[in-house]
Amino acid sequence: MTIGSQELYDEAKESLERIQTFDVSTLSRTSELGSKLNFEDVQDPAQQLIDLYKRLSPTALQDFPDNVLTPIRDNANANYNLFKQILDFDPEQQNPSSVRTSYISQIESAYQPAFQSLHHYISYSLHRSADFQRLDTEARATLQSIEDKANKISENLSTHEQNAKTVLDEIRRVAAEEGVTKQASHFNAEYEHHKAESEKWQGYSLKLACGLGSFAVLTLFLHKIPFLKPADTYDTIQLATSKFLIFSVMAYMLFMATKNFLNHKHNAIINKHRQNALMTHTALVEASGNEGVRDVVLLQASSCIFSPQSTGYTSSNGESDISNQKSMIEILSTPVVSAIKETAK
Repeated sequence: MTIGSQELYDEAKESLERIQTFDVSTLSRTSELGSKLNFEDVQDPAQQLIDLYKRLSPTALQDFPDNVLTPIRDNANANYNLFKQILDFDPEQQNPSSVRTSYISQIESAYQPAFQSLHHYISYSLHRSADFQRLDTEARATLQSIEDKANKISENLSTHEQNAKTVLDEIRRVAAEEGVTKQASHFNAEYEHHKAESEKWQGYSLKLACGLGSFAVLTLFLHKIPFLKPADTYDTIQLATSKFLIFSVMAYMLFMATKNFLNHKHNAIINKHRQNALMTHTALVEASGNEGVRDVVLLQASSCIFSPQSTGYTSSNGESDISNQKSMIEILSTPVVSAIKETAK
């Protein structure tokens, strides 16, 4: 462009932007002119005319030669002058009603000639503004940005999912440990009960044993007491029978007290074993990776918890141990059998 063309471009751009940014609400002037002389009726055609100019992009003016910029500038200035006339309208002038009607008519009839003069340039402006190659490039860049953000969000979701899974596993583990601890407390309560009872019966047994021993020593000298000394064979039999009955009752009471002590001691140890098995089997199961080994651990823990156990305080047979060993053999053989079946397939 030459200097003259640059000046014409600046003038055309200024005129175009001035009419594009014009506020039609200022044309009504209702508060100043009243209900009879206001220009409310001109707002709609004025807005239609401004919208026509808004379709012509100022960016497209850079491509237009002087013979195109000139009519664009002149049309914009002419239509803006119509608006300026209404803004400068004086109700004190002669015959203001006729002047008002003339201004309104000029704006209503301004759209058609403006359209005839500008529609070719508006078409080019729309094509110029809608640079399809540029839009395609921007669309591809936007799409790539969206894909990058989607991948980043997906990675974040995967990370959060893994963290949530870890937290869930930890919650399950803690809940399982809490459940195991809660169940183990029942065995601990039984252990404390039987331990207290065994200590009580142990005291009874010691007292009865001392009493029985003292009575045995005392009976050695009963016949020498004057009023208990037997006078004949009948008295001797009576004294011997009495000593035997008393000794038998005390011995039986000692036997029962000792038996109760042994039973409670046995139950206390059994419940302690059950509590320990329940508290430790979870760690053993988690540490074992093989399914067969886990089954063996569970079976052993179940056997220790639910099966009768020998403690040395009471007599027991070996039936439970034998049946348990058979079950362990069967479980250990299960993975081997499964592996053989898979190989055969």
